[in-house]
Amino acid sequence: MESILSTIRSFANNGISLQQFLILGGLLFLVGIYGVLTRRNLIAILMSVEIMLNAAMLNFVAVSAYTDTVNINGHLFALFIVAIAAAEVAVGLAIFINVFRSKGGVLTDDLMEMKQ
Repeated sequence: MESILSTIRSFANNGISLQQFLILGGLLFLVGIYGVLTRRNLIAILMSVEIMLNAAMLNFVAVSAYTDTVNINGHLFALFIVAIAAAEVAVGLAIFINVFRSKGGVLTDDLMEMKQ
């Protein structure tokens, strides 16, 4: 986490503002939402969720790096997001393997058939 913080602080010294980081995080989040809403493949949906989590983590760390205090809340949120992402990958891959074994594919339509 310290290397990310030092990288963001070096960007701050080179003239990149907090607003630009927040815009980048917002755009990444929108790309993730678009992927979740439009994709039918489970792997693509999981990747889109990961993009959304990384966008949130970027915003938390950027805000934490641009504040002058010794506040580490942004870093703690980023660490929590990494833990959530790891758990999401584990559960998502378990669902993926279960669907692939039973249906031979990994589309969301296969999940709806399993529900019935």
